[in-house]
Amino acid sequence: MSDDDTFRLIIIAWFVIVIPIGLYHRLKSWATGDAIDRREEGLFIFLTLRPIAVIGMLGLVAFLIHPHWMAWSSVALPIWARWLGAGLSVLAAMLLIWTFRALGTNLTDTVVTKKVHTLVTSGPYRWVRHPLYTSVILAVLACSLAAANWFFLVAGGLVFMLLVIRTNREEQNLLARFGDDYAAYIKRTGQFMPRLTRAD
Repeated sequence: MSDDDTFRLIIIAWFVIVIPIGLYHRLKSWATGDAIDRREEGLFIFLTLRPIAVIGMLGLVAFLIHPHWMAWSSVALPIWARWLGAGLSVLAAMLLIWTFRALGTNLTDTVVTKKVHTLVTSGPYRWVRHPLYTSVILAVLACSLAAANWFFLVAGGLVFMLLVIRTNREEQNLLARFGDDYAAYIKRTGQFMPRLTRAD
């Protein structure tokens, strides 16, 4: 079995484990029946975020079906770097699953808060305000290294940058919803990584 086949199987295993768990939590969240208006993200994010994510996912699916289809964007990486990617994928999966469990039915895929929405400050949210986005960039880095493919890094990096831009609108909505509680939460947590120093 070639290295590409080995790492392709690792990436497939990641998706086989993580996607059903994510889908389960999405379905639980959708069962609340709240209508979500994605246009509140702003026109730029509305027109760019999901199309770029779909393009990236199509490239990944092509790699998983037949790695040679994505050979045009492959890079020569040492085997240790590809195994580092495999290790990061485990970390990304653990953080993603932990985040899903902490969010519960508060999970949305946009900046809108639900009618019945609670301020989650447990699990990874104890230290980071947006661990879902942190797990996304970890998964992108993991997949790019394991697949030895720059296209996944570029597409995933663009998605993460758009999520970062969207975060400002999301936090404005959360401040409007939770007021001083969210303002205090901002002071004691990091946005995507744990805060190293306490804010005054």
